[in-house]
Amino acid sequence: MRDEIDGVTIDKPIYVASVARSGTTILTEVLTRHPDVTSHRYSDFPNVYTPYWRNWLAQRIQGGPARSVERAHKDRLMVTSESPEAVEEVLWMRFFDHLHDPARSHVLDSSTSNPAFEALYRDHVRKLLLVRGRSRYLAKGNYNTTRLGYLLKLFPDARFIVPVRNPVNHIASLVKQDRLFERLAGEDPRVPAHLHRSGHFEFGPGKRCIHAGDDRRALAIQQAWHTGRRVRGWALYWDCVYAHLKQIHERDREVRDAVLFVRYEDLCRDTESTLDAILAHCALDPQAFEPVRAEYADKLNEPDYYAPDFSPEALEIIREVTGDTAQWYGYG
Repeated sequence: MRDEIDGVTIDKPIYVASVARSGTTILTEVLTRHPDVTSHRYSDFPNVYTPYWRNWLAQRIQGGPARSVERAHKDRLMVTSESPEAVEEVLWMRFFDHLHDPARSHVLDSSTSNPAFEALYRDHVRKLLLVRGRSRYLAKGNYNTTRLGYLLKLFPDARFIVPVRNPVNHIASLVKQDRLFERLAGEDPRVPAHLHRSGHFEFGPGKRCIHAGDDRRALAIQQAWHTGRRVRGWALYWDCVYAHLKQIHERDREVRDAVLFVRYEDLCRDTESTLDAILAHCALDPQAFEPVRAEYADKLNEPDYYAPDFSPEALEIIREVTGDTAQWYGYG
């Protein structure tokens, strides 16, 4: 087994990383349809530490087609146990115990070193590639937004896809999801504990902000959330993450070359051209992807099942907090 694992090359791993509700799930779903790409799936949790044997057994005892259901987010996305999902956060939490402490910086950069994690992580990715018979690994992970420098240190040829969304619509979606998960937690108190075990701290009563290195900003986000100023809290959160990504993009040439920002609106309105740009950035064969490209060009569209209903005061808060950063990403 060790010889087989050592024979697997991790070539240009792909990381879809951004703020939740920006299009990370649909991008992950689309890219894992490429015949060279694999990712973690819902079924990989909770047995995260045995990727090879869990998948090896599943391939031999699997029954009929997995049943498709709407995911817990109630956002029209249908999933099965074999749909791609953000799972590897469990590994990060095991080796970096501060990554979800809102009072400490979550930034991991080229100066970060954790040999035990790095050895396990490389083997983990290679095991998944080996058992799935694929050559390219893809990870969806919102929290990787503060780890680009470290991931490039581990994999100098890594590719990052960072979806961005108009802050008004994005914050409306974040608020909607936050309320949904608060309601779910009220109906079943086990919900927050399960989310945290699986590495999800985005929504609900146990949500924690991403700390991108600014103590005052992180504290302001948490205080806004805890005092019921939901729109301000999410606006600060949006600006915190995207301003951090903007800053490292501007100052670090290696990160700049590795990152492709994808506007959610462009993905929905000009799907084919946007997917072509993503494939080129990730060095994925476009011919092998043509049927999938055509399929999503026909069915991708912006949400029509809800619309922002912010008051003029709330819209002014969003403009005030996110305006400069939003403009950098092309939003007026």
